[in-house]
Amino acid sequence: MKLAAGLIALFLLQGADVAAAGLKIVTFGTSLTARGGWQAGLENALEQCLHRPVDIAIVAKSGSTTEWALSSVDRVIAESPDIVLVEFYANDAALNRWMSVSASQRNFSTILERLRTGLPHARIFMMVMNPMSGLRGAIRPFLESYISAHRSVAAEWNVAVIDHSAGWAKLSSGELSTGIPDGVHPAPAAAAEVMVPTIVEVIGGTCAD
Repeated sequence: MKLAAGLIALFLLQGADVAAAGLKIVTFGTSLTARGGWQAGLENALEQCLHRPVDIAIVAKSGSTTEWALSSVDRVIAESPDIVLVEFYANDAALNRWMSVSASQRNFSTILERLRTGLPHARIFMMVMNPMSGLRGAIRPFLESYISAHRSVAAEWNVAVIDHSAGWAKLSSGELSTGIPDGVHPAPAAAAEVMVPTIVEVIGGTCAD
């Protein structure tokens, strides 16, 4: 009886350890990630949803392209995350970067290949971020082509897409102007309000289940 009781106690302790295990997420991208400000809200929302600790690391650089991402994949892998949220199409699409759609597509494919190889058990998501307008939007006239190219690569590598377009589309023109004052970079509060619920639903389900 004592042996059986001991085994039951050990099982319960192991179950508690599993339940308390933290979730590690790396957000990998451009200034939309580096200075996005939405990670803190996501961390809190996921902890409430999943009832477990959540730690979000940021591997990102303002102005970066897929070229920078290629040199930084190892930093993501070194974090040993359970989940990677990645976005790198926006600056590739800027005319002053002189990067073709096909080059961006090749780079993104290599990025996903390396993430898949280095993190075989991680869940990887490509993210489609916010709309762009004004002068900074004008220098990205073929933005949708880059997004489509990255989507096709994601499908090839069985990487799901988290698309925030619908959330931003719900805002009025005035709300968009306030929420994305420079036409490219959302204010942290606006980014969190639009993006966090979508990411939480994808990662954690409805939280009511």
